[in-house]
Amino acid sequence: MDMLLNPLDRRHRLRDDIPVVPGAFPLVGHLPAIVCDLPRLLRRAERTLGSHFWLDFGPAGHLMTCVDPDAFALLRHKDVSSALIEEIAPELLGGTLVAQDGGAHRQARDAIKAAFLPKGLTQAGIGNLFAPVIQARVQAWRDRGDVTILRETGDLMLKLIFSLMGIPAQDLPGWHRKYRQLLQLIVAPPVDLPGLPLRRGRAARDWIDAQLRQFVRDARAHAARTGLINDMVSAFDRGDDALSDDVLVANIRLLLLAGHDTTASTMAWMVIELARQPGLWDALVEEAQRVGAVPTRHADLAQCPVAEALFRETLRVHPATTLLPRRALQELQLGQRRIPAGTHLCIPLLHFSTSALLHEAPDQFRLARWLQRTEPIRPVDMLQFGTGPHVCIGYHLVWLEMVQFCIALALTMHKAGVRPRLLSAVEKGRRYFPTAHPSMKIRIGFS
Repeated sequence: MDMLLNPLDRRHRLRDDIPVVPGAFPLVGHLPAIVCDLPRLLRRAERTLGSHFWLDFGPAGHLMTCVDPDAFALLRHKDVSSALIEEIAPELLGGTLVAQDGGAHRQARDAIKAAFLPKGLTQAGIGNLFAPVIQARVQAWRDRGDVTILRETGDLMLKLIFSLMGIPAQDLPGWHRKYRQLLQLIVAPPVDLPGLPLRRGRAARDWIDAQLRQFVRDARAHAARTGLINDMVSAFDRGDDALSDDVLVANIRLLLLAGHDTTASTMAWMVIELARQPGLWDALVEEAQRVGAVPTRHADLAQCPVAEALFRETLRVHPATTLLPRRALQELQLGQRRIPAGTHLCIPLLHFSTSALLHEAPDQFRLARWLQRTEPIRPVDMLQFGTGPHVCIGYHLVWLEMVQFCIALALTMHKAGVRPRLLSAVEKGRRYFPTAHPSMKIRIGFS
């Protein structure tokens, strides 16, 4: 940790009477420690400075971070705004649901949310669309014998997302290339010159948006077709208030982004946990054999409690979204502190995922906490999907994808008489920001 902090910045400083974590570097602030070892940074800051402290996010500025459980309630607070997200990543998230509040957010969300509910996903045949794609990919892993797991789950998620859009197989390489360039906007320096990430990322975004506009036109021209994009366009057009196609295109692009990186990370961690805990694999195989086939409808997911528990516990222990930025619109009481209006806030989901105040034996990976529960799922249990007005619209889609993946993996590998095994170290090379994921180098063998 010490190597990730600036040894020349050790003085005690306050902002609005709240301590600033020492060790920030010029220009990049605490980003090296946030990216490479966020859990230790949060624990150290809490131990030495208390529950409220400032972290320096370099170009994004200082965010007041609170590890008091009261901070989780900020996600539902009427005087806390998500607009800061657009200011931090305007090129990528401008005009999307995650960066809007109030009427604009409700209007855009209401126009498309029906397509993402279980009924809409079932009517669109999403489970039937995904099942053969997932099965083909895990069969390829079985045949190869070992894989670099995050790269493989990332490619699988892109193929699933592109299949939602009806992109022909021959066009996939071009979409892959543009998508990789689009992601450069996350870390691109603000220098717009030929060949640099900002210029390439903007060009990729414009290319993708042009393709999405064509998808929208095609959906309107063939209104009788089914599918998620067609359903989104149809619901959008039926809305009471007219919205521009820019809103629809921006949020379809958000679906492409949100459905890939975070979901691929969770999928990779599930395979890693199955590889390093043989008992988990045995329980999943037993369930998969009992079910007998990959489920295709949300009504079928109740038959797969082990797969669902694996999905939920993986999200808890290995949260793909570690931090959420917000802005206080009014003065707030947060824990034992008064927070001035206008303060930029950081809500540390990673900390709450593994907090002993919220979870029994939080450091243990235990399916029993889900299999033996009698009460409904609480907002804090699915904090990776947010809560309140900004709860993730793709929650039911991800739930379906993950259970399908677990059952397909167990059926395919067990039939061949193999199971996942770790071929490399797990902890080295993890990343925690802007989204979290295991090392790109972790390899899984099937033998």
